[in-house]
Formats: sequence, structure tokens, C-alpha cells
Amino acid sequence: MKTVFVCCTVPRMARDDIRPVIKLRSTAGTGHTDVTRENRRNDPDRLVLRTDDPVVGRRVAFREER
Repeated sequence: MKTVFVCCTVPRMARDDIRPVIKLRSTAGTGHTDVTRENRRNDPDRLVLRTDDPVVGRRVAFREER
């Protein structure tokens, strides 16, 4: 008698749904982008972070782009 193994598919982890990867674009107009993860439960609005823009050479606001 043959033994048959059935592989069940595992649903996507909740991590991907709750903390998706988002793209942040510089507000300085340089076109530089940054990537981070956002918790949709805590921050349902668009995210704004101040990080370093290497094109300008200073810290500027980066806004979430959808």
C-alpha cells in the first residue's frame, strides 16, 4: 500500500496584513524614496517620517505614497 502525503497550504501570515511594506517619498522634491513597515492598526493614516535625504544632505519629511 502506498502512503500519500497531502501538503496543506498555510494561509498568509497575519504579519503581512498588519504590517505591510510601504514606500516613502521625499518632500524635498528630489525623488528619493525610502522603504519601511507600517502598523495599520496603530497608524491608519498616511505616515510621515523625518529621515535623511542623501541628495539634499539634510533631514526632510518623507510621506507615505500609496
